[in-house]
Amino acid sequence: MIELLQEYWRAFLYTDGTNITGLAMTMWLLSASLAFGFVASIPLSIARVSRRAWIRWPVQFYTYLFRGTPLYIQLLICYTGIYSIAAVREQPLLDAFFRDAMNCTILAFALNTCAYTTEIFAGAIRSMNHGEIEAAKAYGLHGWKLYAYIIMPSALRRSLPFYSNEVILMLHSTTVAFTATVPDILKVARDANSATYLTFQSFGIAALIYLCVTFTLVGLFRLAERRWLAFLGPAH
Repeated sequence: MIELLQEYWRAFLYTDGTNITGLAMTMWLLSASLAFGFVASIPLSIARVSRRAWIRWPVQFYTYLFRGTPLYIQLLICYTGIYSIAAVREQPLLDAFFRDAMNCTILAFALNTCAYTTEIFAGAIRSMNHGEIEAAKAYGLHGWKLYAYIIMPSALRRSLPFYSNEVILMLHSTTVAFTATVPDILKVARDANSATYLTFQSFGIAALIYLCVTFTLVGLFRLAERRWLAFLGPAH
């Protein structure tokens, strides 16, 4: 165990001497995919609750598609499936993008988490007290101003407990990145196991790292909930 740590601790945490690996790579995958997914999910969640079917249905199809298929398959399609299309390889920009394993991995992760986050935010919008919206309209807020100043801030705060679950699930889902040869924590553990045959120790270290990151994220979300969801607590 000590010899394994001495040889691979840098790779597990941040680098193998040449490339970013391990925890640093996992956190980069997680942050990038969550950032893209979060930004895209805000307008999509508004479209998801639209009364106009031609706006709502495409978003509904997208969320059903990505929530109804495994992330592993989505990654394989982005990493090998799309690049196998001749029209993609003929376009220089698309060819360069889909040849890069990192780009494909972040794209698959972002699309997946965006679908779940869209449904989370859309559910929060639907559950809003109708009186809040009527009060805002009485003050002259309509259209985009109503969403920007009243609906979305309230929906985002109420979504915190549910979104925290999505972030944790996304962290655990990054383990499929090794499929695209991205050197995340699990890839380092697999390499260490192949080189040393210390299976329990190699994957045990990986499990401990994921556990520490998970507890850290849970703690941060609990602090955020205490600050932004205090108004939902019992009155003293």
